[in-house]
Amino acid sequence: MTQSRTIRATVEYDGTGFKGFQRQRTARTVQGVLESAISSVVSANVGIEAAGRTDSGVHAKGQVIAFRVSSNLKDDVLQRAINAHLPCDVALRQLATTSNGFRPRGDAVSRVYRYRIDQGEARSVLDRERAWYISQPLNIDRMRMAAEEFLGTHDFNAYTSGRQGNTWRSVYDHAVWRLGPSIHVQVEANAFLYRMVRRMVADLVRVGRGVMEISEIRDALKSGERLKVQECAPANGLTLMQVRYPDRDSRYNVSHLIGENFHALQGSQ
Repeated sequence: MTQSRTIRATVEYDGTGFKGFQRQRTARTVQGVLESAISSVVSANVGIEAAGRTDSGVHAKGQVIAFRVSSNLKDDVLQRAINAHLPCDVALRQLATTSNGFRPRGDAVSRVYRYRIDQGEARSVLDRERAWYISQPLNIDRMRMAAEEFLGTHDFNAYTSGRQGNTWRSVYDHAVWRLGPSIHVQVEANAFLYRMVRRMVADLVRVGRGVMEISEIRDALKSGERLKVQECAPANGLTLMQVRYPDRDSRYNVSHLIGENFHALQGSQ
């Protein structure tokens, strides 16, 4: 008799062709594609749980999912079989049997997002779905100083939209660096609100352009007034890089960052 087991997997996807992660009846979503592929392989209806839900157009290198299957397939064979049923814009990068109590969302201790801004002399056609093209020069030193305002535990009500519950979040790390013609903004927090990262990036860009004072970010966090934060960076520049868990030696915590110590890049101009 085949026993049921819990599978934990890391997913990479190009969000361009999806209406977000969460399953929808009338739209193509990452969750829908994954569940269809897994169900086809194990010949049973399978639902997945994810560490978070990305918006339409947002990408992922380190999304983490879990699901239960009754299958005699070994982990490596199961991974190859599922990938063979997935379209070219989604893939399982890692897969392993895990404890039955594992919950990708509830067990996560932090998430890491990275935003890319293209500052090339001319906009790149091939990068149009991977970065926000801004031709105007940005003052990266001012952007770094502004990013420090987000560190710590704050009420991020001003940096979200729609009806929310608890809007307090803890930002553990925030980095801004230049690599070639691109500026990268990376942030790690215990969790994120709807469009929180994209609104943070939009304010950093305004500071970099010189049309916003750093103190205005401090005021927005203190007041929580959404009228103080009205812009939102495009979705295409954002990628969910990693989800961290307490088992730090787990291969699911292997960094997708540029080295683990990405702060070393902050000196690059």
